[in-house]
Amino acid sequence: MTWVKYALKRLLMLIPVIVCVTFFLYLILSFSSGSLARQLLGDDATEEQIAAKEAEMGLDQPLMVRYGKYMLGVLKLDFGKSWVNGEDVLARFENRLPNTLKLSTLAMLFAIGIGVPLGIGSAIKQYSLLDYGSMFVAMLLFSMPSFWLGTMCQILFCLVLHWLPVSGADSWDCFILPMLILGANTMATMIRMSRTSMLDVIRQDYIRTAKAKGASAKQVIAHHAMRNSLIPIITQVGVSFAGTIAGAVVTENIFAIPGVGTLLINAVKSHDVPVVLGTVIFVAIIVGVINLIVDLFCAVIDPRIDLAA
Repeated sequence: MTWVKYALKRLLMLIPVIVCVTFFLYLILSFSSGSLARQLLGDDATEEQIAAKEAEMGLDQPLMVRYGKYMLGVLKLDFGKSWVNGEDVLARFENRLPNTLKLSTLAMLFAIGIGVPLGIGSAIKQYSLLDYGSMFVAMLLFSMPSFWLGTMCQILFCLVLHWLPVSGADSWDCFILPMLILGANTMATMIRMSRTSMLDVIRQDYIRTAKAKGASAKQVIAHHAMRNSLIPIITQVGVSFAGTIAGAVVTENIFAIPGVGTLLINAVKSHDVPVVLGTVIFVAIIVGVINLIVDLFCAVIDPRIDLAA
């Protein structure tokens, strides 16, 4: 029952966050340069046609009135229609979301599957070749921007070697290279976080006590150190997962993947306010739910965490 109350409380806390974020976005997009009605109708449109188009889109009303009507529609799960092509915002997001979730999930599995074991192994074998090698890889991946790394890998593996598709999302092969690019920086984070967390744990008094009682090194690591070192790692996983969803904007544009990232970028370029706001709301909800799941999972791992508090 405590978990249910905690989950409801966290979900309710999303409401003011969404209101603040959407309001500032609405404000920025409303005062951005250029008339959307003129862009849609072309330079040859008359002032009467532009005024009629703005009235049709509701742009002739005050800012707060427009924002209030939009948020009332959101409460009814009506996120409006695109100002550019008239498509339903919710339907467009539902079509794009699977590709983004697939890419982000694969990137996180890659980062966790390689980064966490490398980090833990580096801590156990501190100052060894494995430790120095892992730290070198982590620093190297941190220093390379995703857009540069993605472009270089695209040229090498797609255009020169012809091993993988250049773009698209038609098959699983299309996600291999974007997954590696998106997960590269996260893997570096996992290496450093896992190493730091494990080093902190194995220096605790209870670890020395377990060794003094005759426990083998494997038993100490598996039964004592591993579980306690997982808490900050799991927390970082939640933060990184949210980061991969945001980072997918760059990766999806490089590899022309029809996901939420490309949808958001195109909407911002065309001043399509309903699509931008709807996408931001959906992403905020997804990130909030991910963080909630992480907190609940941490409570399962560590009984000392009191959700009621």
